[in-house]
Parts: sequence; structure tokens; C-alpha cells
Amino acid sequence: MPRFARPFPPFPPARHLLRRLLSRRRDPVVVQSVRSTGAAVVSYVVALRLSHEPAPLTAPLTALLVVQVTLFSTLTTGVRRVNSVVAGVLIAIGFSALVGLTWWSLGLVILASLVVGHLVRVDEFVPEVAISAMLVLGVTRVADTAWDRVLETLIGAVVGLGFNLLFAPPVWVEPASRAIDDLASRMAALMTGMSDELTGRTTLAGASLRLHEARRLDNDIAEVDAALRQAEDSLRMNPRVREGLMFRLVLRTGLDTLEICAVVLRVSARALTDLAKARADEPLFTPAVTAALQDLFGHMALAVHSFSRLITAQVTTNAEEQEERLTRELGMARESRDLLARLLLEQLHTSPAQWQLHGALLADVDRVLDELDVDKRSQRLMEELDRHSRLRHERGSRVHRAVRRVGRRRPG
Repeated sequence: MPRFARPFPPFPPARHLLRRLLSRRRDPVVVQSVRSTGAAVVSYVVALRLSHEPAPLTAPLTALLVVQVTLFSTLTTGVRRVNSVVAGVLIAIGFSALVGLTWWSLGLVILASLVVGHLVRVDEFVPEVAISAMLVLGVTRVADTAWDRVLETLIGAVVGLGFNLLFAPPVWVEPASRAIDDLASRMAALMTGMSDELTGRTTLAGASLRLHEARRLDNDIAEVDAALRQAEDSLRMNPRVREGLMFRLVLRTGLDTLEICAVVLRVSARALTDLAKARADEPLFTPAVTAALQDLFGHMALAVHSFSRLITAQVTTNAEEQEERLTRELGMARESRDLLARLLLEQLHTSPAQWQLHGALLADVDRVLDELDVDKRSQRLMEELDRHSRLRHERGSRVHRAVRRVGRRRPG
């Protein structure tokens, strides 16, 4: 064997691969991949028997698009996709009866299809209207191909809906919970980094770097929000979940709280940056104030981490422990905050130049502690439950009034 040649690593035995697959059989990505593949294959087999096309690929394509990650999105997506295909086919049939396929008729078909797609409100499937019209218009036997395409689309949609009804989609609460935990960990790490920088002479470059990290939390929150929306859809109309509304409200209100804390944290990082700019040749605070501020940031970081664990308690199943830990950390943080306020007041008499920045820093700390408070979290949950109850009652009242109006219009 040449000196630089390296042997390939041995391929793992089949039983090891099977064991790894079985260990991930409950993973949402694996479950979704298996469901989509099964629905596509079944729809293709059914379309082979019912359609006149030799290769009815529209059916498995529709099944793949209809079998979305949640049952709620599957129902809404299936209806919109069928509407888009039918609208495109009808447009193609109408144009084929009037004109042939030329460059200007193709342009009219595309323009009419896009306009009709927006009128029938198929949302993301607006291009599908034009695609269906062009595919049907480009064949010789327009009528046969048009109805075969409609049939294949219906087959794919029905098979996709059937798969989600027979095999319930995965619940995406755990990935959303992990995303929330990761966001809280990054916020806690930022607080710890801000605390560590206070030990020495804080430079403007270091403070600006922390401010940039605080601003980047906005992108992290957007990613967590997308994962949470997917989890909320997976809880709607899912027979495997009994208390889907409570799960959705707990996660959503928790993310709202973390978002507010991230905004306040960004403002605090800005205040420290302004202090570093104003005191370029001297420490930001006295040693006593620095120690109190470091202790405060440490307790706040632990409180944010405990809060994220608390709102994801349906996954971690240790809600009481995390609530006690959060209450303890908030209590110690408030004690550190009171000590810091007294020290800053004493420092105000000797160096009053930056008193407004010190006051802003204390106000930001109060906002974070208030948002993380356990009682406020419970109050927010109750308000959201009451709001959903009112909305449900209003919908029921509207339906009841509509039924009564229809009944009055019937002849005696």
C-alpha cells in the first residue's frame, strides 16, 4: 500500500444501521419522510389504474405536496392545490377552443392563470395554475389530457389526506422546545459574556462586539418563531394531542417573554457600550459595583435558562423543579439589584456624569425580572385562555345566528 494511502473506514454492519434507524423511528423528520414516500407510491399505483396517462406523475407530485408536516396544513394545502390545478385546466380548455398555441396565446394563458390564481386565493399555488394550463395547452388531445390531470391531482390529494388521517403526522413540539432552549442559552451566554467583560478594563471594541451579538438575537428569534409556528400547526386537529391549546399558549407566551427580554438585553448592551465610549481610559464601575453587577447578570442568566426549561415542561416533565429554581434565582437577582442600586446611588455623588446610563441599566434589569416573574407568566396564560374562549364563543354565536337566519327564510 502506498505510504500516503489510507484505508477506507469499514462499512457498519447492517444490524447497526437497522438499530440506528429504529432508534430514530419517532424522529419527526424520519416519520415525515416515510409518510411522504408512502403516500407518493400509493397515489402513483392508484393513478396507473384509473388514468389513461402512461406515467401519471402528477398524482405522486400532488401527494408529496399535500402530505405536509401537519394535519392542519395538509387539509388547507390540499384544497388550495386542487383548486389551482382545476383552475389551470379550465383556462387551458377555454383557450384551446378559441386559439392555438402561439407566443401571444401562451402569454395570455400565463397572464390569465396568474390573475385567476390570485382571485381564487390559492396563495402559494398561484404558479401552479399557470403550470397546469401550459402543460394541458401544449398537448394535442387537450380534453383527454386535461381531465386526466384533474383526476391525477384528485388522486394525489385524496391519498395525501387519507395518509394524514390514518397515520397521524408527527408532533413538532420537541424541536420547537429545543429551539427555545437554544435561544435562552444564547441569551444567558450573552449575559455571562457581558459580566465577564466587567472584570477588567472594558474596551469599546469589546462592548461593541457584545452589542452586535445582542442584535443578532433578532435573527435567532425569527428562526424560533418559525419552528414554533410549525409546532402550533402540528397541535391543531391532531388526534394524538389532547391539550393542544394549552401547549400552544405556553410555548407562544414563553417565546414572547424571551423576545421582550432580548430587546431589553440589547438596550442594556447599548448602555454599556455608551459607558465604554464615555470612559475610555478608566474602568466603567468601581470594584464593588462591578462585583454586584456580575452577580446580578449571573443570576439573570440562570433565571432565563430556568424560564426556558419551565415553558418546555411538557417535554422535560420537571416543571415544579424548574419553577422553584426560577423563583429562587429571581429572588437572588432582586437582592443583587437592590445592592447595585444602593452602590450606584453612592457613586452618583462622586461621578454624576453618567447617571442617566446607570438609571437606564437598572430600569432594563427591572423589566427583565418583571417579565420572567412566575406570577406574571400565570397571569398572561390566563389572559390568553380567556381571549381564546371569547373568540370561540363569538364564532359559535355567529354560526348560531346564521343558522337562525337561514331557518327563518325557509317557507312555512
